[in-house]
Amino acid sequence: MQSRLTPGVYYERVDASAPAISVLRTDISGFVGIATRGPLNQALPVQSFRQFQAYFGDFTGAGYLAYAVRAFFDNGGQRCWIVRVASELAANAGTVFTFAGPTDAWRISASSPGVWGNDLEVVLRETHRAQTLTEPESSTNTRSAVTSVTGFIRSSHVRLSQGATTVYKVVSDVDPVEGQLIWRHSQPESRLPYDSDLSGFDPDQPILIESVEYTLLVKELGRLVRVYEGLSLVPENPLYGPSVLGPLQLPQFGRNSLTLPASPEPVVIEELRSSLSSVPGALALVIGQSIRLSGGADGLALLRTFDFVGEEVDSLDSDEIKRQRTRGLRALAEISEVSVLAVPDINIQPQPTAQHLPPPPCIPDPCLPPPPPVPVIRAPSIGDLPPKFSDAQIFQVQSAMIQQCEALRDRIALLDPPFNAAQNDKLGIGSVRAWRSRFDSKYAAFYYPWLRVVDPLRITSITRDIPPSGHVGGQYAQTDFRFGVHKAPANLPLTWVQDVTIGVDDSVQGILNPLGINAIRPLPGRGIRIYGARTVSSDPDWIFVNVRRLMMMIEKAIDVAIQWAIFEPNDTLTRSKINLVLTSFLLSLFQRGALTGASANEAFFVKCDDENNPPDARANGQMLAQVGVAPTRPFEFIVLHVGRVHNQFEITEASSLAMGSGAV
Repeated sequence: MQSRLTPGVYYERVDASAPAISVLRTDISGFVGIATRGPLNQALPVQSFRQFQAYFGDFTGAGYLAYAVRAFFDNGGQRCWIVRVASELAANAGTVFTFAGPTDAWRISASSPGVWGNDLEVVLRETHRAQTLTEPESSTNTRSAVTSVTGFIRSSHVRLSQGATTVYKVVSDVDPVEGQLIWRHSQPESRLPYDSDLSGFDPDQPILIESVEYTLLVKELGRLVRVYEGLSLVPENPLYGPSVLGPLQLPQFGRNSLTLPASPEPVVIEELRSSLSSVPGALALVIGQSIRLSGGADGLALLRTFDFVGEEVDSLDSDEIKRQRTRGLRALAEISEVSVLAVPDINIQPQPTAQHLPPPPCIPDPCLPPPPPVPVIRAPSIGDLPPKFSDAQIFQVQSAMIQQCEALRDRIALLDPPFNAAQNDKLGIGSVRAWRSRFDSKYAAFYYPWLRVVDPLRITSITRDIPPSGHVGGQYAQTDFRFGVHKAPANLPLTWVQDVTIGVDDSVQGILNPLGINAIRPLPGRGIRIYGARTVSSDPDWIFVNVRRLMMMIEKAIDVAIQWAIFEPNDTLTRSKINLVLTSFLLSLFQRGALTGASANEAFFVKCDDENNPPDARANGQMLAQVGVAPTRPFEFIVLHVGRVHNQFEITEASSLAMGSGAV
């Protein structure tokens, strides 16, 4: 800012405009289901199917989740959130016997519950990456002059040896200029809990000083998968084992922007015992031995609908109660960027995973040199299977999906038909029609039938029938990226699908389509395509998926972008700013083809003036902006009421209005 010490006229640029409204992403799906590994009841984002495999494991006969996620990415998805479910009463992580020393103890476990942890082996080796000798003539009992300080840092764990005397200590500090290792800091505030004078050695003789670290080798099914070097027993050390390999910690806030590393760590280290006032010793048990983890369990046999749904939490609940209730769908409720919900595994038809036997041993040719030893590759462990859920249980979970979508108003539920309704049965399409009649919501879409895909497991055949929600979510994302959310997510060929479980022809679709059942059909020469874009709503204003999703995006974008207006004066300037940003946003949507009409005036209107904000409303701190848009049919509008009440904005939807009526 210019100095105003001299009289004169000064000019300053002030931006009086309101922040613009940006289009939000609507392509991000949230999946709840069964996986072989990964954290339970924690929503994690994945950017590819390879990353899903790294965090949640591969295909399994116990669940459809991996199939649905692959279908999502193969059909155009780029980001989705995953919540793994299991019964916490039965799920367990594989654990190894504790590595223990005189003052320290570590427990090494698989990083997540599941029998997969029983396939892990760990080997802990003591290493000495730095070594030096003391110079007696320049050393004292508080610091030792050494030939080299390379490899030593503050909080290095070291072993000092002189003849038969061996002592473990922690380096309090390093003086690289003087070439000294400090054992007791001169300033009390800089001391470590282990600081003490050096004693018990002949001061006239050199002392061998070796750093003490540990290398952890992790094998899965006999294959080396991780090597962790330089792990320390000192909590203050940056390579302290439980800190380097602690449980996955997710941020409490800002999780929508969370990006995970490419792959997780296979094991975690838990500190069982550490005396901060005592110098760590050495881990003495089973050092150098290969130890298999044991006790891992999937916890699927006791799986309940509660594990898929969860419960509402209260701000006054304890952290433990919140953790117990935040399960399944409830974990996705906290992720605001999710716009599509799918729970394919409530329809699970579990299949036991085949036990693959190792190949027979090769008989070497006696005329050739002996081959190198072949590593022993074990068959993976097999866990328990989930139950088949009844129609009542499936309805409970799908109803919970719709309830969340209706409560949050920023996402839509993809409903899969039950297994029996998607197979050739005696009732024909009667079963799927009966199931569809259970729902009436503008926040849900129903797709039929199931899809047949190539099964990488080949348990009973080379194909497996799976619910269609993963493919549908991928086509939602593909359509959003290629055209925009205003385009109906249909009539594009699906990938990674061989067939449908039931063929739907024109006559059958003529029955299904008016009911809001979106058929997936194989079309000659055009592949297998989604041939419908209806919601399960009986309200004619909300029968199209693209209309519902476009309005969700508009409402959410407006809600996010106009928060600046809270506590602003309820005057003409503020209302003009809101009118301007709303008009600019809707104009940009019209120019992209999201709104219909020959002109902008036919596509939308915005009203925020003195007429719909009378003095008595302004005196009560209320402000109203009416927005009308024509998402599908020309001259027909869906009206939004954007109002400020009690220092917060609320957005409500009204029925459609004809432009010719002049109603606003």
